Amino acid sequence: MAKGKTRIPQDLQNWMDARKRHKLSHVHVQMARELGMNPKKLGKIDNHKQEPWKAPLPIFIEKIYFKRFGKERPDVVRTMVEIAEMRKKKKQKKRKDKETRRADDEVPF
Repeated sequence: MAKGKTRIPQDLQNWMDARKRHKLSHVHVQMARELGMNPKKLGKIDNHKQEPWKAPLPIFIEKIYFKRFGKERPDVVRTMVEIAEMRKKKKQKKRKDKETRRADDEVPF
Protein backbone atom coordinates (compact mmCIF):
# COMPACT_ATOMS: atom_id res chain seq x y z
CA MET A 1 0.00 0.00 0.00
CA ALA A 2 1.37 3.42 -0.92
CA LYS A 3 2.31 5.87 1.75
CA GLY A 4 -0.44 8.33 2.63
CA LYS A 5 -3.28 6.18 1.29
CA THR A 6 -6.16 5.47 3.63
CA ARG A 7 -7.04 1.84 4.17
CA ILE A 8 -10.68 1.28 3.28
CA PRO A 9 -12.60 -0.95 5.76
CA GLN A 10 -14.43 -3.92 4.28
CA ASP A 11 -17.91 -2.51 4.93
CA LEU A 12 -17.08 0.60 2.90
CA GLN A 13 -15.27 -1.47 0.27
CA ASN A 14 -18.50 -3.42 -0.28
CA TRP A 15 -20.26 -0.13 -1.01
CA MET A 16 -17.51 0.95 -3.40
CA ASP A 17 -17.85 -2.34 -5.27
CA ALA A 18 -21.64 -1.98 -5.41
CA ARG A 19 -21.23 1.57 -6.71
CA LYS A 20 -19.12 0.35 -9.61
CA ARG A 21 -21.23 -2.74 -10.29
CA HIS A 22 -24.57 -0.92 -10.39
CA LYS A 23 -23.29 2.42 -11.78
CA LEU A 24 -24.45 4.49 -8.80
CA SER A 25 -23.34 7.98 -7.82
CA HIS A 26 -21.94 8.92 -4.42
CA VAL A 27 -25.33 10.46 -3.61
CA HIS A 28 -27.18 7.21 -4.35
CA VAL A 29 -24.72 5.19 -2.29
CA GLN A 30 -25.12 7.52 0.68
CA MET A 31 -28.91 7.44 0.37
CA ALA A 32 -28.86 3.63 0.25
CA ARG A 33 -26.57 3.50 3.31
CA GLU A 34 -28.87 5.84 5.25
CA LEU A 35 -31.82 3.65 4.28
CA GLY A 36 -30.01 0.64 5.72
CA MET A 37 -29.72 -1.26 2.46
CA ASN A 38 -27.26 -4.14 2.07
CA PRO A 39 -24.75 -3.56 -0.76
CA LYS A 40 -24.57 -7.27 -1.50
CA LYS A 41 -28.34 -7.47 -2.08
CA LEU A 42 -28.67 -4.55 -4.51
CA GLY A 43 -28.54 -6.92 -7.48
CA LYS A 44 -31.96 -8.27 -6.56
CA ILE A 45 -33.43 -4.79 -6.71
CA ASP A 46 -31.49 -3.72 -9.84
CA ASN A 47 -33.29 -6.12 -12.12
CA HIS A 48 -35.32 -3.71 -14.26
CA LYS A 49 -34.17 -5.08 -17.63
CA GLN A 50 -35.55 -8.55 -16.94
CA GLU A 51 -38.54 -7.32 -14.98
CA PRO A 52 -39.84 -4.18 -16.70
CA TRP A 53 -42.23 -3.22 -13.88
CA LYS A 54 -39.26 -2.50 -11.62
CA ALA A 55 -37.73 0.97 -11.61
CA PRO A 56 -33.99 1.34 -12.23
CA LEU A 57 -32.00 1.15 -9.00
CA PRO A 58 -31.06 4.88 -8.71
CA ILE A 59 -34.68 5.94 -9.19
CA PHE A 60 -35.87 3.29 -6.73
CA ILE A 61 -33.40 4.53 -4.09
CA GLU A 62 -34.47 8.15 -4.67
CA LYS A 63 -38.17 7.29 -4.25
CA ILE A 64 -37.64 5.35 -1.04
CA TYR A 65 -35.35 8.06 0.36
CA PHE A 66 -37.92 10.76 -0.32
CA LYS A 67 -40.67 8.63 1.19
CA ARG A 68 -38.65 7.95 4.37
CA PHE A 69 -36.89 11.30 4.92
CA GLY A 70 -39.06 13.77 2.99
CA LYS A 71 -36.16 15.31 1.07
CA GLU A 72 -34.65 14.73 -2.35
CA ARG A 73 -31.05 14.10 -1.30
CA PRO A 74 -28.80 14.12 1.78
CA ASP A 75 -27.67 17.48 3.12
CA VAL A 76 -23.97 16.57 2.98
CA VAL A 77 -22.64 13.99 0.52
CA ARG A 78 -19.42 12.19 1.44
CA THR A 79 -17.47 9.66 -0.59
CA MET A 80 -16.39 6.33 0.89
CA VAL A 81 -12.77 7.55 1.02
CA GLU A 82 -13.82 10.65 2.99
CA ILE A 83 -15.80 8.50 5.42
CA ALA A 84 -12.81 6.16 5.88
CA GLU A 85 -10.53 9.14 6.57
CA MET A 86 -13.00 10.57 9.07
CA ARG A 87 -13.19 7.22 10.88
CA LYS A 88 -9.40 7.01 10.97
CA LYS A 89 -9.04 10.54 12.40
CA LYS A 90 -11.73 9.82 15.00
CA LYS A 91 -9.98 6.61 16.04
CA GLN A 92 -6.62 8.38 16.34
CA LYS A 93 -8.20 11.14 18.43
CA LYS A 94 -9.79 8.58 20.77
CA ARG A 95 -6.45 6.80 21.18
CA LYS A 96 -4.68 10.08 21.92
CA ASP A 97 -7.34 11.10 24.46
CA LYS A 98 -7.10 7.69 26.13
CA GLU A 99 -3.31 7.97 26.39
CA THR A 100 -3.54 11.44 27.95
CA ARG A 101 -6.14 10.21 30.47
CA ARG A 102 -3.87 7.31 31.41
CA ALA A 103 -0.89 9.61 31.76
CA ASP A 104 -2.90 11.97 34.00
CA ASP A 105 -4.16 9.09 36.16
CA GLU A 106 -0.66 7.70 36.80
CA VAL A 107 0.36 9.88 39.72
CA PRO A 108 3.39 8.55 41.64
CA PHE A 109 3.03 8.40 45.43
